[in-house]
Amino acid sequence: MTEQGSTPTPLPKPPPLLVAASEAARLCGVSRASWWSLHSAAKVPVPIRLGRRTLWRVAELAEWVEAGCPPRHVWEERKGLKP
Repeated sequence: MTEQGSTPTPLPKPPPLLVAASEAARLCGVSRASWWSLHSAAKVPVPIRLGRRTLWRVAELAEWVEAGCPPRHVWEERKGLKP
């Protein structure tokens, strides 16, 4: 309970589940232009489309980096093997 007259502390904002190319690039340590080049060359995970936006799943990017950043076809094969 809060004391009368005190303002409750706001909850911290949860981290995003999806990020745009600029943030995906920052998370992976490359420029935005390089990210789009990697995307065009099928070297990053498949994004999702939400309306007109192209977004990447933060959790998948973390798993992809942990796996050594394999090309998209290898990554998709590995994901298909997971139960």
